[in-house]
Amino acid sequence: MFHNSSHMKFWIFKSEDELEHMRYTANQKFRNKILDSGRPGVTDSMFLGRGEEDVLFRHYERRVLDFCNAFKPVMPKSVVGTAVMYFRRFYLNNSIMEYHPRIIMLTCAYLSCKVDEFNVSSSQFVGNLLQESQAGQERVLEQILEYELLLIQQLNFHLVVHNPYRPMEGLLIDLKTRYPALENPESLRKSADDFLTQAAMTDAGLLFPPSQIALTAILYSASRAGLNMESYLTECLGLKGDKETLSKMYDSMRRMKTLLKKYDFPKAEEVNVYKQKLERIHSEFATSSNKRKRGYEEDGHVAKELRLAEEVRQDFTFRQT
Repeated sequence: MFHNSSHMKFWIFKSEDELEHMRYTANQKFRNKILDSGRPGVTDSMFLGRGEEDVLFRHYERRVLDFCNAFKPVMPKSVVGTAVMYFRRFYLNNSIMEYHPRIIMLTCAYLSCKVDEFNVSSSQFVGNLLQESQAGQERVLEQILEYELLLIQQLNFHLVVHNPYRPMEGLLIDLKTRYPALENPESLRKSADDFLTQAAMTDAGLLFPPSQIALTAILYSASRAGLNMESYLTECLGLKGDKETLSKMYDSMRRMKTLLKKYDFPKAEEVNVYKQKLERIHSEFATSSNKRKRGYEEDGHVAKELRLAEEVRQDFTFRQT
């Protein structure tokens, strides 16, 4: 099913370099649009550099995860994974300088609820934003609905995301039924779940099939528990005589683990500086339509304390978990 999907055909890329080139191009496209407009007083230093943009992207991507994890009723993992993947896909071809991530992140979460058939009403959805008034929630919902079609278009109408959660469940069932050498496969679940959560914050989902991410999560968990599961790969998965496939699989797993090791939470001081720069960019260069859509962002809703020690403020107030 995955191998015939739009996910496989259009959203699995060859390398990290290809992804970085796409993001760099999106950054330059916005810069050039403003510079070529002939507006007086515009200098290159007014824009976010790729590194600065990446810091803010990681900050807001974490905010997507925080929002989904704090959601009431509890949001299924597949919906959370789809929302994060929408956010990551959208900013492959768009700059956060053009479309503010605060509204895009909520639109991604809202659309993922629809696509994955997580039945919550629009009022329930914005009810998870603890705004000061019902009018504030309605205003946010209006903006989400205005951006929804843009998001769908930028995703090229490829809305089905194959997450690694179902393959991981399949692997755990397979371990229970065909691999008696492992006494308690369920003992691998916690660390494997943690691996998948971390992987969602990297480009793993744009580089590797979900089944491979799930298998890496299981093997990572086993390794942490001091268990050697090479015989599962060679015997149960039928890779004993296929050295080439086994070698490629190990190489992909190493690349995936490297992605996770390289990931750093954005530092609060950097986030705050770059946010100010981003707000100036949107204030200065946003179209009148975008300014109207982003009005709620200036309402000054202060958020609760973040789970991450590095962050000192939120952009929305979510329900307490």
